[in-house]
Amino acid sequence: MTITPALDPARPVLDQLRERVTALEGGPARLPVPVLPALSGLVTLRTGSSYGVDSASLALALAAGASRSGEWVGFAGWADFGAEAAAGLGVDLARTVLVPDTGEHWLEVTAALVDVLRVVVLRPPTRVDARAAGVLDARLRKRSSVLVVWGDWPRCEARLSLEDVRWTGPDHGHGRLRSRQVRVAVRRGTAPPVRAELAFPGDEAPLNLLSADQPPGRTLRWASG
Repeated sequence: MTITPALDPARPVLDQLRERVTALEGGPARLPVPVLPALSGLVTLRTGSSYGVDSASLALALAAGASRSGEWVGFAGWADFGAEAAAGLGVDLARTVLVPDTGEHWLEVTAALVDVLRVVVLRPPTRVDARAAGVLDARLRKRSSVLVVWGDWPRCEARLSLEDVRWTGPDHGHGRLRSRQVRVAVRRGTAPPVRAELAFPGDEAPLNLLSADQPPGRTLRWASG
């Protein structure tokens, strides 16, 4: 007798049912994609899915884990892409594709990147409707890729947002900004958000998880570095 695993209460039920149907039909598996250790207890990236963020820092952080593990990543529609900030979080610029300006053909450009890269970060130049999102969703499943969207997106596996930012560095008005402590909220469907305190790197220090809420019925794996 085959025992069907229980549904995860922290994730949308409909998404989990779709995954089971895809598996039964022999569709592509939703494979895990590495994330930075500090994020490992907060969000799990899986191929065939899209994830939303509201800041450049979170966009880079979600791409950095795959890049550090040897995967190629891409950034589309990011005219002011910060190469130094990306490298500081662990993005290997030698395995990075950058399309600063996608213009009106952003959908085609992003689809082409999804075809060849494991993780693609998109900054849409316009409001995205369900039809355009559906085109990329299908491409993600077919190519076993991950899409991170900086901005609004009709359907996301999870959304990460900054709720509080605190800088450290200047002393009595002198010196330079060295690092940031931020409070991040991770939302999955209708489940209550999970919040965590993170320290973004300064002076080549790694991204660190300082503290995290523990949602009901779920154990977080704490990590740093």
